[in-house]
Amino acid sequence: MASGMQHKNAISTATEGLIQAQLELYHHSLGYVKSVVLRAATELGIPDTIHRHGGLATLSDIATQTGIHQSKYSHLRRLMHALTVTGICSVEGYDDDARYKLTLVSSILVEGGESMCNLSPMVPLLVELLKLTMLFDIKEWFTDERASAMTLFEVTHGCTPSKMKAKKGACGIFQAAMVADTNLVMEVVLKEHMDIFKGVSSLVDAGGALGAAAAAIAKALPHVKCTVLDLPHVIVGAPTSHDVQYVAGDVFEYVPPADAILLKWILCIWRDEDAVKVLRRCKEAIPAGGKVIIFDGVVDSGASQNVILKETQVLFDIMMMGIDGVERDEQQWKKMFVEAGFGDYKFTPVGHRSIIEVYP
Repeated sequence: MASGMQHKNAISTATEGLIQAQLELYHHSLGYVKSVVLRAATELGIPDTIHRHGGLATLSDIATQTGIHQSKYSHLRRLMHALTVTGICSVEGYDDDARYKLTLVSSILVEGGESMCNLSPMVPLLVELLKLTMLFDIKEWFTDERASAMTLFEVTHGCTPSKMKAKKGACGIFQAAMVADTNLVMEVVLKEHMDIFKGVSSLVDAGGALGAAAAAIAKALPHVKCTVLDLPHVIVGAPTSHDVQYVAGDVFEYVPPADAILLKWILCIWRDEDAVKVLRRCKEAIPAGGKVIIFDGVVDSGASQNVILKETQVLFDIMMMGIDGVERDEQQWKKMFVEAGFGDYKFTPVGHRSIIEVYP
């Protein structure tokens, strides 16, 4: 009898393993649904609606404020259920008594929230059809010899991302997303890591676009002369400012001299040899006691137990792979710094990215 029970338990354990494997497989396969649900909620303005209702809104409140047609009311309930299960929102009560609340995640998707950082422009940039269809062509890109000299994005869409943005008039969407990201990053940096600007009296934000980072630094540190360097078609759309100077140019050719050069989230879009070229231009621009300040990803080497951090970093790397960019680990960064002629560096993790200070 005991032998039979042991056999039954062994079968049950094996069966449980299969069922768990199936569950995990389906969960991974449906990951894109979580992304599009988040985009739908952002486009509908659901987080904003909850915020405007004092942080607690009924299904009826959300339907009325977002303009959802009455015939879709039951479907809205299902969307809200997905948002609460995945942690984008939370809920009190059940069924008709349900009251939806913001979580830490959805609180940074509202205008005028406590943090004053609204990351909603980033969602349609990260969750877009162009990127999704690009990723569907990974197999062809890996195996088709005709694609050997092309990026994954080019294989799918027949042009570079910059040309596609110009074609679709999406440059404004991209810039709005970058400004939103910069506002949050700079709020954290200027509160918690102000020491990185110690001894800096002049700074060039190379590839700084509309100058959100430079403007934040100039406001917090009025004694620092801030300059933004970017391509002419970007600079032409920059705001008028008395605190920030804008210079049209190419970071591959020349970087204006300053005590510090800032490179925020741009080295990841280039392969190593191009990133090294930019770093060399930056080294030429700083004095002996100067430095380059980089805000970019440093892929975790395995020490962290934060699964969300690790997954976010490797998923960004796959996204960057599509445009010939790369998310780097510490050893890859170190190799580039050596090639560019730098002598020392320091990493300070901040979320899924790091502040990297590089010295001659």
